[in-house]
Amino acid sequence: MNNQTWLQRSFNAVWHPCTQMKRHEALPIVPIASAEGVWLTDFDGKRYLDGVSSWWVNLFGHGHPRIKQAIKNQLDSLEHVMLAGFTHRPVVELSERLAEASGLAHAFYGSDGASATEIALKMSFHYWRNKGLPGKKRFISLENSYHGETVGALAVTDVPLFSHTYAELLKPGLRAPSPDARRALPGQSAADVALAAIQSMEKLLTEHAGEVAAVIVEPLVQGAAGMAMYDPLYLSELRRLCDQFQVHLIADEIAVGFGRTGSLFACQQAGITPDFLCLSKGITGGFLPLSCVLTSSPIYQAFYHDDVSRGFLHSHSYTGNALACAAALAVLDIFAEEDVLTQNAAKAARFDAMMKGLQARPDVRDFRRTGMIWAFEVATCRADFAQACFAAMLHRGCLLRPIGNTIYFMPPYTISDEDMAFLIAATTAALDELAHASNSPDGHGIALP
Repeated sequence: MNNQTWLQRSFNAVWHPCTQMKRHEALPIVPIASAEGVWLTDFDGKRYLDGVSSWWVNLFGHGHPRIKQAIKNQLDSLEHVMLAGFTHRPVVELSERLAEASGLAHAFYGSDGASATEIALKMSFHYWRNKGLPGKKRFISLENSYHGETVGALAVTDVPLFSHTYAELLKPGLRAPSPDARRALPGQSAADVALAAIQSMEKLLTEHAGEVAAVIVEPLVQGAAGMAMYDPLYLSELRRLCDQFQVHLIADEIAVGFGRTGSLFACQQAGITPDFLCLSKGITGGFLPLSCVLTSSPIYQAFYHDDVSRGFLHSHSYTGNALACAAALAVLDIFAEEDVLTQNAAKAARFDAMMKGLQARPDVRDFRRTGMIWAFEVATCRADFAQACFAAMLHRGCLLRPIGNTIYFMPPYTISDEDMAFLIAATTAALDELAHASNSPDGHGIALP
């Protein structure tokens, strides 16, 4: 069957995520038949370069043979068993290896990123209750933060479209200024912005520490904020404040973990260990859903008791799924044996040079990179820029998903120089097209200086 058949069947039966379905009357859904490496292929044979790693999950390209084989091997022995009262080899080995990599001794598993956020929030709240401090039940998050769309996660998410719509379901938290380096005034550095934000955080903790369970942050890059990047100094100072005021630090590395920022975990660039480390997305290389919250022995011990109500009251049916854990172990093997971080650093430097022309465009603002994430703003006067750019890139055989007027590249680590050149050329052509449209009588377009 061709694209049109699958498109219509999907439109009739599937409610797609985070989507106003009516928009797909004008911008059709793209049915994907297969994928290999950085390329997606539809049912009519057209290919699309996956410039966003399929919502940031695919680290080593689609169909990576090593991860695929690990899943196949695991299928021959065990596909799944409940983790309540049982255990198995892949979940034990994965927990041990994550503990060694992170410095956090205990792993609790879920199925997706929002689940990891929920687990960390509940665990922090319950810890303080077990320690005789039930008043510590509020959370501090950053402006423009994103931590998921379940009810607890949404309460620490600062995306108005979501938080305003579901406000009556949410438990209000506290917001602290973002250390977003784009806020630097002339003469200021990213470190200056980070220190100013820390001063605001310190004031907030001084006033509310007695009622705050934890601070939750996306280390180094706030994804849904338009890839807001900030100095690692903020994290080291935040760790100091959390220790000083006896507040937990939750590091949401769901999007930025597993090498995306240049180190295995983003917190490592600040030389800190959080109290809770939330992981998902790239943990299985994009093959299977899995999330994990890593935490310390002192926190674990606060739940270790004869009283059942003092245990952590949380579960998922597919917690610690054996197939997903096998995929995650293969991901860690690839990092350990193929020198991924060093190769990524060299590749990123080459790609920086390839993007000089894009960076120099008059309609490009705040061009920036952290690890294998590139981002920039496009000066535009059209409210539908993200949708228009998405469509223009699909026409040119690329999957990009702008956030507002922010374009970002977050490709699989296996992308070649040739494929990156294709992505850059397609982006340049799409921006030219959108800029040209602004000159037409009825056009909307780029606001050039």
